Amino acid sequence: MNTAQVNIEQSDMHKLLSAANGDAALLYLYLRSGNDPAKAGQALNLSQTRLSCAGATLRQLGLWQDERKMPIIGERPNYSERDVLSAMDTDRDFRSLYGEIQRLLGRPLNTEEMKIILGFIRYLGLAPDVVCVLVCYCKERARRKGSLRNPSLRTIEKEAYAWAEQGIDTMEEAAAFIQQQNQRNSQLGKLLQVLQIRGRNLTPGEEKYARQWLDAGFEMDAIAMAYERTCLNTGALNWAYMNKILSRWQESGLLTVEQIKNGDKKPQVPKGASGQLGAAELESIQRMLREG
Repeated sequence: MNTAQVNIEQSDMHKLLSAANGDAALLYLYLRSGNDPAKAGQALNLSQTRLSCAGATLRQLGLWQDERKMPIIGERPNYSERDVLSAMDTDRDFRSLYGEIQRLLGRPLNTEEMKIILGFIRYLGLAPDVVCVLVCYCKERARRKGSLRNPSLRTIEKEAYAWAEQGIDTMEEAAAFIQQQNQRNSQLGKLLQVLQIRGRNLTPGEEKYARQWLDAGFEMDAIAMAYERTCLNTGALNWAYMNKILSRWQESGLLTVEQIKNGDKKPQVPKGASGQLGAAELESIQRMLREG
């Protein structure tokens, strides 16, 4: 196994630490050292389950892009009622999934909704247990946003397409995705406290800014510093202004308070070589004084 020295970018390190997954960190170092992914399990002494979970975590963090299935293109086929009835008679997975989704949503499903479920299995290729996790995830997301109603099958279908395009088609991938989302939501809650936002959810535009800052790997105290500067200069929270501050810091590789204090220096007014005003500047001032 190649054990060459590996340089890790700070943003990648921040992602690995936030994931709190030792297997994922070990796999990341193994891959960054140029080793063969196919031999990772044996080299790292990881079972297939642990290796799958570690790989799924790295993919969700955007730290490993292996070959995944091609993105889903277009809408699902236009299934007929006969297709649904046939599936009810011959497809045990469909029949059990149909019953479980009814239980999770607390209501009977109509024929159009059954066609959507059929598409989960036959078109998107999602396993029944992954679909159940998907439904639970959508329910929890709706509850977190303050909705008292369960999501519609159309909403769940939209999320299912997103999962399929990201290659989330196993329980390991689903678990890694949900863990990552929970961590991001926890960070988002802390960010709302920093920004003194209470009693409301972020708008889509505000949430886009917030997640962009968190994904960049900023320390929460660094974001708090940018918020304070924004309020001092504009009198209130100005998302666009604050984003300019943080974008400038990110471009300079300043992600912590210490880095910002040391690296974000304001340009100084040029002075003479000795730190005093030069002869030309003094003469100019004296001339202005003589001329009143």
